[in-house]
Amino acid sequence: MSSNPVAETVASLMPRAQAELTELVAFKSVADFGQFPRSESEAAARWVADALTAEGFEDVALLDTPDGTQSVYGHLPGPAGAKTVLLYAHYDVQPPLNEAGWTTPPFELTERDGRWYGRGAADCKGGVIMHLLALRALKANGGVPVHVKFIAEGSEEQGTGGLERYAEAHPGLLDANAIVIGDAGNFRTGLPTVTATLRGMTMLRVQVDTLEGNLHSGQFGGAAPDALSALIRVLDSLRAKDGTTAIDGLTPDASWDGLQYDEEQFRKDAKVLDGVDLIGDGTVADRIWARPAVTVLGIDCPPVVGATPSVQASARALVSLRVPPGIDTDEATKLLQAHLETHTPWGARVSIERIGQGQPFSADTTSPAYAAMADAMAVAYPGQEMQYAGQGGSIPLCNTLATLYPHAEILLIGLSEPEAQIHAVNESVSPQELERLSVAEALFLRNYAAG
Repeated sequence: MSSNPVAETVASLMPRAQAELTELVAFKSVADFGQFPRSESEAAARWVADALTAEGFEDVALLDTPDGTQSVYGHLPGPAGAKTVLLYAHYDVQPPLNEAGWTTPPFELTERDGRWYGRGAADCKGGVIMHLLALRALKANGGVPVHVKFIAEGSEEQGTGGLERYAEAHPGLLDANAIVIGDAGNFRTGLPTVTATLRGMTMLRVQVDTLEGNLHSGQFGGAAPDALSALIRVLDSLRAKDGTTAIDGLTPDASWDGLQYDEEQFRKDAKVLDGVDLIGDGTVADRIWARPAVTVLGIDCPPVVGATPSVQASARALVSLRVPPGIDTDEATKLLQAHLETHTPWGARVSIERIGQGQPFSADTTSPAYAAMADAMAVAYPGQEMQYAGQGGSIPLCNTLATLYPHAEILLIGLSEPEAQIHAVNESVSPQELERLSVAEALFLRNYAAG
């Protein structure tokens, strides 16, 4: 880093940041209380609340949101007449998936090969620490020049909309001149990036029923309709032969005209096996940022171990659809549901349940906040110019905030660059990225206050 006093302060705070992230990662704060104890999420929320209180935040509160989870709020007063900036992150995490696949325990932050490994290290407990580092650096170098509102969501990964509904019911709570969403990531380690677009998302649970109960496949197989086979056919119909999403009525041919994603680099980032093709057509950026993408997230059916020779009476799956800007998620959901119903074979009974959804998001990159961030990132990343990229993931809260506060300038930054492997085994964060982005955020707050 440079000799900038803010950068020097952040560098000096990195050991503390590592210790705090170790504490925060240790909470198994998965907001699926059928799998993980509610007490783990509540303890993580209290940790964030205590951290805000220690930093001088006022009105610190654990907000009970309608989905049964807690978000953490606090307000740090700034100078009279100053602008207000909302800092967002979330403390809930994805399940660790196959714990045996982790090189080190998922809920123990572990330093290895220059990175810190652990579930939520990048997505998005590291974002909580990033915000704290930025504020501490400013406090040590003349003070925080804006009013700061801090919100840490407790169920972002579940997509159940608790904080969105709470914000709608309390419209003044999160109002701000600018909003920094710390849940995105640089396009590449060391390349400062703001995320200009987000795909929305819808999730449907589809169940196929054909029989009153399972039947012996030797006695009835060949004529009795197999629910699992019917479901497989339905799911297969969601993609064309080349893997392009093929939902009746949904256009899959939009293009991305910004920063491009080299195909070989994408194969490396995605760890695609040798000889396996990428799916879809168009550029990689087209496919992951500008077009709809369907994914089968899970199937309920008998496991291979212990399976019996039976014709299955019922089967179900969870299907996700990522929805790019320019397409309304409600309309996309209707098209997906109609497609599933239309393509269910053999007159099988199909029932569909909507689990959650969020609209896509596009930021106004011409706003003053983006100029302030560009200047800040140029200092935090010497010799690098801020880039604009899309993100295939969804942050439904962005649209809620944009609707509630149309005057607010919304920026998306964060620690989830490709090497972080968020949502996968061996998730990690680059401490260098944490340091540089904390510097960038601190300098942004200064620049924005002065603008």
